[in-house]
Amino acid sequence: MNARTAPPSEAELVAHAVRELSRRTGFPVAFGGLFRDGEVSITAVHGARTRSLDGLRVHPERGLGGRAVVELRPRMTSDYGASRSITHDYDRAILGEGISTLLAVPIIVGGIARGVLYGGSWSGQPVGEVNAAPAFQVAEALAAELRVRDEVERRVRMLGTSSPLPVVSDPLPMAHREELRSIYAALRPLINRAAEADAQQLRTLSERLASLAGDHLPLPSPETPRLAPREVDVLACAALGGTNADIARQLGLMPGTVKAYLATAMSKLGVSTRLAAVTEARRAGIIP
Repeated sequence: MNARTAPPSEAELVAHAVRELSRRTGFPVAFGGLFRDGEVSITAVHGARTRSLDGLRVHPERGLGGRAVVELRPRMTSDYGASRSITHDYDRAILGEGISTLLAVPIIVGGIARGVLYGGSWSGQPVGEVNAAPAFQVAEALAAELRVRDEVERRVRMLGTSSPLPVVSDPLPMAHREELRSIYAALRPLINRAAEADAQQLRTLSERLASLAGDHLPLPSPETPRLAPREVDVLACAALGGTNADIARQLGLMPGTVKAYLATAMSKLGVSTRLAAVTEARRAGIIP
């Protein structure tokens, strides 16, 4: 394997994710960071009109982001200044930028919040102009990058070496990985409608796509939950941010049927939300 430039740092990965979140959701302001010394240190800001967000440090349980990292689920408010469900420790930073609508999405690795990504819109901008769903995909893509780094570090420790890792080719860029996942999700419903010979070819193609988009972690073990094909189809579509209605249209199902498949998949995976189900299914190698 030929040596190349050093892979991006964690700060660079966060900066890329913040830009992607803004681009894909329509939120004009995006920012985020990872945990450092027990609090989330905001290291990347995109689209801000002021410098009020620079250097922001968020403690667990405080503010919208603090709740998101403690509860391990996204949190959103359409009127930050008037919200009574969060503490207002960071009003000077958030309101100083003029943010009204704020979304906070935790970056979850191994069931633990490693940081948070935010999307915000200024006062007076209709919420309908933004789409929060892709933010979950961006956060999961960043979490996948961090999982790869964790796995590499774990294996180095197991080898008992303190030598620096060789600089190798960069991993598959997040944007390319998301495109492969989109193609995978589009292939899944075709498998169910195809004749058996064609279906087998499509399964092989989907497996090749899954391996290309995967995080190069250990393959599924015998203990990996076995999901029905339709449960995999639904999770693959949910991973792209689709609502139950969106998934139903794509797969030719009723929304209630989609909801039922999601429920059984979540039960088998031992989780209680669709975001956690997607994360666990990817970790187990069930979907890319």
